[in-house]
Amino acid sequence: MRVRNRELFGLLPAALLVTAGFAGVFIQRSDNFAKLQSASLTYGLIFLGLCLVGHIFIRITLPYADPYMFPLVAVLACFGIVMIYRISTTDARQQAQWFVLGLILFAGTIVVFRDYRKLERYRYVIVTVSLLLLVLPRLPGIQDPVNGAYLDAHIPGVIVFQPTEFSKIGLVLFLASYLRDTRQVMVMSARRFLGVTIPPLKHFGPVLVIWAIAMAILFLLHDIGSSLMFYGALLAVLYVATNRISFVIVGLVAFGIGAWYLGAHIPHVHARVEAWLHPLSPTLYNQPGGSFQVANSMFAQAAGGMFGQGFGEATLVVPGTHYPLLPAPDTDSIYAVITDELGLFGAAAVLLTYLLLIARGFKAAILARDSFSKLLAAGLSAILGLQVFVIVGGVTRVIPLTGVTLPFISYGGSSILANFVLVALLLLVSDRARRPSSS
Repeated sequence: MRVRNRELFGLLPAALLVTAGFAGVFIQRSDNFAKLQSASLTYGLIFLGLCLVGHIFIRITLPYADPYMFPLVAVLACFGIVMIYRISTTDARQQAQWFVLGLILFAGTIVVFRDYRKLERYRYVIVTVSLLLLVLPRLPGIQDPVNGAYLDAHIPGVIVFQPTEFSKIGLVLFLASYLRDTRQVMVMSARRFLGVTIPPLKHFGPVLVIWAIAMAILFLLHDIGSSLMFYGALLAVLYVATNRISFVIVGLVAFGIGAWYLGAHIPHVHARVEAWLHPLSPTLYNQPGGSFQVANSMFAQAAGGMFGQGFGEATLVVPGTHYPLLPAPDTDSIYAVITDELGLFGAAAVLLTYLLLIARGFKAAILARDSFSKLLAAGLSAILGLQVFVIVGGVTRVIPLTGVTLPFISYGGSSILANFVLVALLLLVSDRARRPSSS
C-alpha cells in the first residue's frame, strides 16, 4: 500500500470513533433511536469529511510525509470532541470550531513555511516574541489568574488565550537553530569537573537563559507544568545536539535546586506541592485551592478500575446539586474522566496513541538530513511528550497538578491551534527527510 493510501486508510478509525462515541452519548441520555441513527452518523461523516480535506491537502503538498501522524492526531482530536460533548455540549461545539480553525492553521503553516529552514534567520526575533508572549498573562488589564496561576491572557472584548501554547514552539525553534551552530564548540570546549563534563559558560549562556526563564515562569506565572515542559524540551534538544548525558544531569540538578527554592518560598507553588504530598489531608481537602481536585481525580480513576464504569457514567457533580465533584473535567481533569469511564485499558489506549505520535515525530528526527531539521523535530516531539506527561502525571499524582492541557483532547482553542502548528512542522520535516534525493 502506498504511503498516502495508508494515511487515508488510517482516517477511518477516527470517523468510526466519532460515530460510536456520539451514539454512546445518545444512548446514555436515552434519546430516541431516530436521533441516535441520524445524528451520530451525521457527526461521523462530517468529521470524516474534514479529515479527508486535510488528507487531500497533505497528499498534494507533502507527498512524502509520514503517513501515520495525521491519522493519529485525527483519532485524538475526534476522541477529545466526543469526551467534551459527553461533559458539555456547548464546549464541544466550540471545540469543533477550534478543530476546523486548527486545520486551516495547519494548512497555512505548511504553505507559508514550506521551506521551514528559513526560520533560522529569524531565531532572535522568534525567541523575543516567544518571551513577550510568556509575560502577557502578568500584564495589568490582560492578566486573568485561575486558581492562583497566571496562564491566560485576557484581551477585553477580543479573546482569552494561553500564550504558553504558542511560545513553546518558538522556543524550540530558537534552541534548534542556536544549538545547530554551537553544538560542536560546546562539545569540544567542555571541561571535566569532579568527574562531570561541564560545557563552557560562553556557549552555555543561552541555556542558562532558558533555565532562568523556567524559574521565572514558576515565580511570575505560578505554573509548574509550563516550567517543566520548557526546560525538559531544552534538555532534550541539548542531549540530541551534543550526545552528552552529563549536560542533561547538570541541567536537571540546576532545575531541581531552583524548583526546590521557589517551591519553598512561593505560597502558591508551595500549596501545590503540599496538595500533591498530602491529597487526603482533611485540612487541605476542604481548603480553597487545596487538594480537592487532586484527591477527587484519584477517586475517579480508582472507580474506573480495569474496564471503566461505562461511557457517560462518571459522577462529575455532587448528587442532587450542581456543585462540581471533579473540577475542570473537560480540561485539567479530563484524563481522570477517561479513566473513570473507560478504565485502565481505555486510558492506556489513549497513552499508546500519544506514544505512537511522539515516536513518529522522533522517527522524522532520525531520518532528517540536516542538523536543524533533526533538532527541530526532536524538540517538538519532546515538548509534545512532556506536555502529556505533565498533565497525566499531575492527575495520577506523579508530579504536582498543573493547568497544562492534554494535547488535542482537552478543551481549549489555544492548545489545539498551537498543536496543529506543531504537527504541521513535524510533517514538513518528515516530508523533506523522506523525499528522494533527486526530488
